[in-house]
Formats: sequence, C-alpha cells, structure tokens
Amino acid sequence: MDSSHQHTALRGKDLEEAARNAVLAAGEQWTPMRAGVFGVLTGFEKPASAYDVAEAMTKSEGRRIAANSVYRILDLFVAANVAQRIESENAYIANAHPECRHDCIFLICDACGETQHVDDDMISEGVRQAAGRMGFLAARPVIEVRGTCSRCAVH
Repeated sequence: MDSSHQHTALRGKDLEEAARNAVLAAGEQWTPMRAGVFGVLTGFEKPASAYDVAEAMTKSEGRRIAANSVYRILDLFVAANVAQRIESENAYIANAHPECRHDCIFLICDACGETQHVDDDMISEGVRQAAGRMGFLAARPVIEVRGTCSRCAVH
C-alpha cells in the first residue's frame, strides 16, 4: 500500500491566491505586509529565517522591517497552513499546497541546505501511534531527516 500522496505544487499568482484564501479562512486578514512577507518567502530557494525575510523586505521596500513582525506573520502562516517551519533550522518555507493539511517529513541536505518534503501518512500515523502508546497525544509530529540530497551525493 502506497501511503504517500501527491500534490500539484502551486506557483506564482495561483499560490498567492491559495495562501490568501487559507489566511482568510483562518479568520485572519490578508494585509499588504502579510502579502509582502509571503511574496518574499516564496522567492527563497531554501528555507528562510525571519531575519532573512526581514532583510529581503527591508531591501525591496526601502524601509526597515522588524524581524519580530515577520516572526509573528510567519507563525500565523504556519497556523493557517500557508508556510511550514523547519524546526532544526528555525526557518520557514512556503507551503506549495496550503489547501491540504498533513504532517510532513522534511529531507534536509547538510551539504547544500535544500529541503524537500515527503508526504507519507503511514509514517506520520506510526509516530502518532507510538506517542499514544506512551500516553502522549502528538498534536503535530515534526519529522526531519538530515543527510545528503541526490545532487550533492553525486559530487
């Protein structure tokens, strides 16, 4: 049984519209500042910290953007399923399919920093069941696998 599932990754205006709709559905507003943070976040090739996002916004807008403000927005984005947090890196990536809620397994390359996510409901459920056997209710399993991506493994 294949327990993974596939998504069509949204890009550009389609992704921005899906993110906007997810934030609105969560009962929040889609402000120009939030749209700006999301736009900058989607421009990064690798996971970005709040400081990375604030610095990029400061450069693009010509005014200082505080990392604390960006942190709050990124936390809101995680709650609305618009972004995902890479715990071990204290960094964020835009969720290319915010309409689907699931636990992700992140594959993080120690050589280049590339981060991919894999959806595997069987593994996520296994983690929840293992936690349950210990009397622990796993609200949001975070699974991060460190290693080497296929491009770096070749070199």
